[in-house]
Amino acid sequence: MVQESNQSPSSRIPNFFKLSVSDRIQALNKHDLLTDGDLRALEAGSHTLRVHTADGMIENVVGVLGLPFSLALNFLINDKDYVVPLSVEEPSVVAGLSSAAKVARNGGGFTARCSEPILTGQVQVVNAPDVADARQKLIEKSQVILDLANSFHPKMVARGGGARDVEVVVHTEESLAQPMLILHLHVDTRDAMGANIVNGMCEGIASLIESITGGQVFLRILSNLTDRSVVVAETTIPVENLEIKKFDGKAVRDGIVLASEFARVDPYRATTHNKGIMNGIDAVAIATGNDFRALEASAHAFAARDGRYRGLSRWSVDSAGNLAGRIEIPIKVGTVGGALETNPTVRISHRLLGSPSASELGMIMASVGLAQNFAALRALATAGIQQNHMTLHARSVATTARVPPDMFDEVVDALIDEGTIKVWKAEELMQQLKTKQGVLEHANPRSSANGKVILFGEHAVVYGRPAFAVPLPLAVEATVVDSPASTLVVPRWGVEQRIPRSTENPQGIVRVLTTVLERLNLHEHKFTVEVFPNIPKAVGLGVSAAISVAVIRALSQHFDLGLDNETVNELAYECERSAHGNPSGVDNTLATYGVPLIFQRDQVTSKPVFTKITPGAPFYILVGVTGKESLTASMVSMVQQGREKNSQEYEQIFDGIEKVTRSGLEAFQGGDIQSLGEFTNLCHGYLNALQLSTPEIEELVYMMRENGAVGAKLTGAGGGGSVIGIYHETPTDALEAIQNAGYTGFNFLVE
Repeated sequence: MVQESNQSPSSRIPNFFKLSVSDRIQALNKHDLLTDGDLRALEAGSHTLRVHTADGMIENVVGVLGLPFSLALNFLINDKDYVVPLSVEEPSVVAGLSSAAKVARNGGGFTARCSEPILTGQVQVVNAPDVADARQKLIEKSQVILDLANSFHPKMVARGGGARDVEVVVHTEESLAQPMLILHLHVDTRDAMGANIVNGMCEGIASLIESITGGQVFLRILSNLTDRSVVVAETTIPVENLEIKKFDGKAVRDGIVLASEFARVDPYRATTHNKGIMNGIDAVAIATGNDFRALEASAHAFAARDGRYRGLSRWSVDSAGNLAGRIEIPIKVGTVGGALETNPTVRISHRLLGSPSASELGMIMASVGLAQNFAALRALATAGIQQNHMTLHARSVATTARVPPDMFDEVVDALIDEGTIKVWKAEELMQQLKTKQGVLEHANPRSSANGKVILFGEHAVVYGRPAFAVPLPLAVEATVVDSPASTLVVPRWGVEQRIPRSTENPQGIVRVLTTVLERLNLHEHKFTVEVFPNIPKAVGLGVSAAISVAVIRALSQHFDLGLDNETVNELAYECERSAHGNPSGVDNTLATYGVPLIFQRDQVTSKPVFTKITPGAPFYILVGVTGKESLTASMVSMVQQGREKNSQEYEQIFDGIEKVTRSGLEAFQGGDIQSLGEFTNLCHGYLNALQLSTPEIEELVYMMRENGAVGAKLTGAGGGGSVIGIYHETPTDALEAIQNAGYTGFNFLVE
């Protein structure tokens, strides 16, 4: 039986790997692991390193290379929970770490300790008249040397760091023409990486070293062998916690110990053994902005410190029969300066870890290295490593084959079961599933409704000006089937709940459904309503009205009510009123009729007047979703407050929007797509003047224009939501560009 630790479960998020990327981000926020700013940045993809920032970091920059940014859960280190950020492209590392950490925490987690954060600088002395005498003089003058070194960095000394010790080494190998004198300056760099500090100190004391020794200083530079900054991490795992399918705990324990001994005596095995350890440590180093190359060099040198290359970790059986693991490894990292100041993702990583000190981060890394080593040895001992890689390879192949999310897991399972993990096989399986779904859909036909995209007139329409919108086809589909209880199911949103009565004051989508059922007098019937949204919610694309229309049509079809479009539209408007208070009617009208409309309130009656319009030529619209919800009420209120303060100026902006709307309408009806795009750009400028844009919106607008759009603008209320681009041809390159930047998008034809 597994023995569960009584420690805090804050790094435990069950089934995290099963969630979508968006849901994982939300889960982190709910666990107070992300700030609201980090949440928005991750959702929008704006946390990645930008090209202009990269250009200031190194030379000859032409772009930015991305790596997956992932999390290892379940870590308990020194009785403290950690969610560990990782940046790594190798399959199975993240899964292996999370699994290993869970096993370790069940036995109490990891314990870790470290020496001081010492970085060593070397000053090479050549041509000293008397090497032995020079060595003795340097030792005698060590305090003078330390004082001079510290004078160059008084702030570091004030923080408790600075030069701590001097060591003098003489090399007398036969290959040398003369003995070589090396002074080691050991510096406590606190939370800084310390390279510049140590190099500066070595440079600063060079002339003093020459005057003391009578020789010449040649090299003066830090060493990446940080054997004065050593971390030890340990874990003890009860044998019963090692049991897995087909293997009892003792067999797993003994297999791990045997593999560990192999790495202790054989350098070929030790190399692969240590590479696995560094898989975990390097991934944390990259995610936290540290120099993984320096860590690698130091670790491998340390592994050969006794003249023979050995494994950095060792697993044994303790007196109680438990599996005991221990790693001793030099780790010198930083938590201030460097990439932490320039890379937004690195800053998120440190906040996820609780903004640790350099020593604490070193202990986290050592624990991760030991956990990764355990995961690899356990897989080897139980022949599981090939199966793990096979699963991840199948997922990679399914991704390459562009298998949609609703089929993904089923295709992956089938690839593994059949043993042919190839792209062509994934495509074949996907087609089989589509055919199967088509048969099912024919048996239970779906009703559909349109979303909406506002081309011109946002916000100005509230103040009597016209707005101009086009339908977004097949935005939502719905079907109704008889069932023992009345239930609403929205698979893509993870919704499955009972349909309540209006007296229960339901909220959200069930409130809309309750309104429809009461108007149609269907509350006594038992059925399941399945809704399939093809567009995101709360991004200004009219999904709420589209759901209302699709559900009303599905109910009409199932119960043979024969509702015409006028009745459907009237019912959908009531649903919109129930959900939003005082809607314009644009969303439900477009959802119902599916034709482009010009909309304006009558100046006398204030009633909405809709006029159908027809495009003079077909064109494509690309929709890019920022990942940030558009809070319509908040944006409308903000514009209202601005208008109250600066009425004349705002009215001029609204007049400008009206003029652009009418010009855009003329271009739309005349088939002048180039001019339509230019007027779209002008409208975006006016909306920007109303302070409705965000960095994510501007980035999407820029990418669309750079990738062939004749015009691009925010659509809807602003402050998030969506952006649209106007294109003559299918915007394949532009869609790929925004997806590569971390946004979601889709395109459709207006004709």
